[in-house]
Amino acid sequence: MALDSESFDILLATIDRFVRERLVPAENEVEEQDDVPAPIVAEMKELGLFGLSIPEEHGGIGLSMAQECEVVHRLGQTSLAFRSVIGSNVGIGSQGILMDGTAAQKAEYLPRVASGELIMSFALTEPDAGSDAASLTTRAERDGEDYILNGAKRYITNAPRAGGFTLMARTGGPGASGISAFIVPADTPGLKLGRPDRKMGQRGTKTCDVILENARVPAANIIGGVPGQGFRTAMKVLDRGRLHIAAVACGMARRLQDEAIAYARERRQFGRPIGEFQLVQAMLADSEAELSAGWALVRDIARAYDDRAAGAPVADLPMRASCAKMFCTEMVGRVADRAVQVHGGAGYMAEYKVERFYRDVRLLRLYEGTTQIQQMIIGRALISPR
Repeated sequence: MALDSESFDILLATIDRFVRERLVPAENEVEEQDDVPAPIVAEMKELGLFGLSIPEEHGGIGLSMAQECEVVHRLGQTSLAFRSVIGSNVGIGSQGILMDGTAAQKAEYLPRVASGELIMSFALTEPDAGSDAASLTTRAERDGEDYILNGAKRYITNAPRAGGFTLMARTGGPGASGISAFIVPADTPGLKLGRPDRKMGQRGTKTCDVILENARVPAANIIGGVPGQGFRTAMKVLDRGRLHIAAVACGMARRLQDEAIAYARERRQFGRPIGEFQLVQAMLADSEAELSAGWALVRDIARAYDDRAAGAPVADLPMRASCAKMFCTEMVGRVADRAVQVHGGAGYMAEYKVERFYRDVRLLRLYEGTTQIQQMIIGRALISPR
């Protein structure tokens, strides 16, 4: 699926204007209020941003992977809280239903996801199961036509805003094969939310624990209708989500670099702009080369995703998505560090955007699988027999 090129160009121009005229001016308000203003969320719905990746037949825009990366690259050039509002609907919260859901599940949930009426979150991580997702302990016990769920999920993005969860629970024995993916409405009796998390950065994003105490969910809410397929669904969702996050990282790297360049042109020391000094230019040059390389990598792999969707044989996509996620999220950390360095003491002050973005981008190396998990995925793929 893909939007035709003329319509997509119009969409990109609209998003560029929205970022420039609405989101960037609201960055300080988000930081101070720790929330995204409701009028901006409403405008996001009107623009169709909640349904970027949902096919047109289900009420979405139906972007290809390459097109989605272009859009979130632009949304990444402002406070990451804005992208987070739509992120779980566009990505990990809805993709399990889209990829593996039954026709009835798609018809019931995807149109509401695409409109923004329903916020879907992805609930996999637990207090004792993060990188080792196959060891999760949340249980789902069969009881007639229902399952009874007990357990806790941690750091769940958009949980305070969510109307439903793509939630992984153990319906069978140990290991990945015992895990099933459930669609769990947020108003399910027995489902409670913990207090909103206080984080190092990314103010305006919302995460909290999701607690299940004898929460009753119909068996028909298992994604795809088949128990034991949840881990496979989760991994497919995360593979795609890693490329999405890599594009976001490239967008934020671009914004940080632009902030650093602007400061280097304006700030004067020793009678001239600091950008005229070769050591400052060297930092800017390193950042420009790295962010250009990262964005080229993301675009290349996104095209490969679309080629596979069109039926072409494409090998090693999960590994390549991990390469993009690892490189780009590590890259933006280095770009952020240099941007602060170019600003000098001002870069450590809250009144400058680079101080905030320096904290914000640190999370990108953690979610959708840490850098070390990406290294394991890549390394295993490289030594596996071909």
